[in-house]
Amino acid sequence: MNREELGNFMTVSTRPDTFVAKSNGHHDDERNSQMEPRVGLEFDSSEEAQEFYSTYATRMGFKIRIGQLYRSRVDGSVISRRYVCSKEGFQTTTRTGCSAFIRVQKVDSGKWVLANIKKEHNHEFETSGEICPPMIQRKNFPTPRPSAGGASRTGIRSHEDDGPSGVIDVKRLKKEEIDGICGPIGEPYKGLEFNTANEAYKFYYTYAANTGFRIRIGQLFRSKLDGSITSRRFVCSKEGHQHPSRVGCGAYMRIQRQESGRWLVDRLHKEHSHEFDTPIDLSRTVTVASKGYGDEGISVLENLDLVESNGGLSLVKRIRESNIGSDWYSMLLEYFQSRQVEDIGFFYAVEMRESKGMNIFWADARSRFSCTQFGDAVVFDTTYRRESYLVPFASFVGVNHHRQPVLLGCALIADESEESFTWIFRTWIRAMSGCRPVSIIADQDRAIQHSIAQVFPGTHHRFSAWQILEKEHENLGTLRSMNAEFKYEYETCIFQSQTANEFDSAWNVLMNKYNLKENAWLKEMYRMRKSWVPLHVKGTFFAGIPVDGSLKSYFSTHLTAQTSLGEFVFRYEKAVEQRREEEKKEDFNSFNLQAVLHTKDPIEAQCRRLYSMTMFKVFQRELLECYSYVGIKINVEGAISRYLVQKCGNGDERNTVAFNTSNLNISCSCKMFEFEGVLCRHSLKVFQIMNIRELPSCYILHRWSKNAKYGILRDIDSGGGSQDFKPLMIWSLREEARNYIEAGAASLERYKLAFEIMQEGRRNLCWQN
Repeated sequence: MNREELGNFMTVSTRPDTFVAKSNGHHDDERNSQMEPRVGLEFDSSEEAQEFYSTYATRMGFKIRIGQLYRSRVDGSVISRRYVCSKEGFQTTTRTGCSAFIRVQKVDSGKWVLANIKKEHNHEFETSGEICPPMIQRKNFPTPRPSAGGASRTGIRSHEDDGPSGVIDVKRLKKEEIDGICGPIGEPYKGLEFNTANEAYKFYYTYAANTGFRIRIGQLFRSKLDGSITSRRFVCSKEGHQHPSRVGCGAYMRIQRQESGRWLVDRLHKEHSHEFDTPIDLSRTVTVASKGYGDEGISVLENLDLVESNGGLSLVKRIRESNIGSDWYSMLLEYFQSRQVEDIGFFYAVEMRESKGMNIFWADARSRFSCTQFGDAVVFDTTYRRESYLVPFASFVGVNHHRQPVLLGCALIADESEESFTWIFRTWIRAMSGCRPVSIIADQDRAIQHSIAQVFPGTHHRFSAWQILEKEHENLGTLRSMNAEFKYEYETCIFQSQTANEFDSAWNVLMNKYNLKENAWLKEMYRMRKSWVPLHVKGTFFAGIPVDGSLKSYFSTHLTAQTSLGEFVFRYEKAVEQRREEEKKEDFNSFNLQAVLHTKDPIEAQCRRLYSMTMFKVFQRELLECYSYVGIKINVEGAISRYLVQKCGNGDERNTVAFNTSNLNISCSCKMFEFEGVLCRHSLKVFQIMNIRELPSCYILHRWSKNAKYGILRDIDSGGGSQDFKPLMIWSLREEARNYIEAGAASLERYKLAFEIMQEGRRNLCWQN
């Protein structure tokens, strides 16, 4: 049976996953015998056999799918194919394990012969000729073209080795064609092929809209060799649990790029865990705006933007909608108002957009006061993004004088757009009376990068370590795990480079040696090296937060991905209470306990008197280590002397220290003081050589002292008047007064003394202008 003969009496309608056809109504009785499948029937191609079986299936009242294929062990070409009943298997509830099929085999002449057949079905047939998918009318068939090496002009085809089949070009469907179809534009199935990832997205979007659900762009995967995108996932909008409306639906379609440049559906899960919505009329509500996105050729619907998120791509609606459940707003506003009654310095703000609530920010007086002392190095913690939290909760966290995390504000993020992050950062500055951090650790996403650059123009943005490690594993995982030499050279380049030239040289050697010059991820990371490479980061104050790690999460186990609305406030307050109790214990230790001195150096005694217990131990370790180092003066330029300081017996560990004899300023190439705020062993060795018996006050930061949290509002550079700080001053005085009253009420004698001191203090205040 040839194509011309078959085309004279049938109109074919193709639908991915199922193939159905209907008779034109001419000569049906005469053709019935020819339409019966039988062993020995010949076809010009496997597609012709598929179309023949599809037509037969429609006449009988069932549908078919493409089944297993078999390849030659000699050249890998397809030599046999099975076409099965759509109810074969048990992967979905609609399948019954039907075993009906035909198998065609390629013979030496190049034709395809029907070799095996089973006609018996284990289910009832549907109404003969029922058709719902869109139709492509054809009177004859084009000459098949080989698929290897050439890309078809059409947008979608079944994955055949012998030529394209079942083609539907979504981009070329006119409005009249969309209006005329009575069902989805086609169902996805494994093996479905597209010209571009954009066509695959539009196809799945249209299928979802007609079915009654929505989709999002999910995870992507990149090549370990050149960083190009090799695979994409499109997921149901209800996937995950980040928002109360999401139910963890597992439906998705994954496409994979082939060597030809086309994209193939290689994984598919159709089952949803929720009810479908009313299908959307795309002909009236949706238009497509082709807008390029980088080199990926991604274009999106005109009311959506495709933005980078955690190294991947996410859809963000131009008409912004909140990912925060409406019930969260009412619950939190009630909580905020009750807190303001108790706490005069409590601050909160809600962004309103077209009379709808968006982002939420809040900070109590304690957090605002802490920012005046510990707001120089800030971590913008967005743990919720990588752990699928029910609520998009983020926090601003600093490092206190005991090296503990200290809360500097909280936020619920409505969406991950640049506008949201910009509003949150600006609101944080307003709540903190204009305080801007020296440094901030936050995610690498472009939306966050742009917002930080706009709101904190002088702040050094350092990328989150977890995100770098995640992307490093994704892009270099195989190479690092399988090549120990590369791993060693890569880590040496990053962590051991002492100068910019040394790093650049080692980096270029790596790129050339391992053929990584075209790796897109590595090129981008090199461009952004000042935001993650230790050499470039250590020149900025980060309160000693390790470059290969991060500050411990403030809320740790208290707020988890499963924390619900009803538990949120309770767990939040419990975490804050616990952290502040831990801080209070360290305050007590610093004032009431004394660390043991290990030397007779007066500098050690000086620092024990000033530093908190934790920070003194950090300093003491450096002081003790400096005794195992030697310093050699290498040159003198005016008042500045330079020393080469190295460890005894280890010539590889050496640093250069510059000392100014006129003002006692000192700096070391290791940058420990700049990064951590504590003098390093190399600088202390030079102070010993120069017989400096007391550290200059500029090298003992007030933020590390035991009195840091009790100091007055200091180190604030703001154009505002004292009224800007009045709530914080009131809170600070109340906190101090509370402690004073507790101490004064311990006995009658203490009470009398405390009362006299208060009266004297009030008289002194009255004399002030």
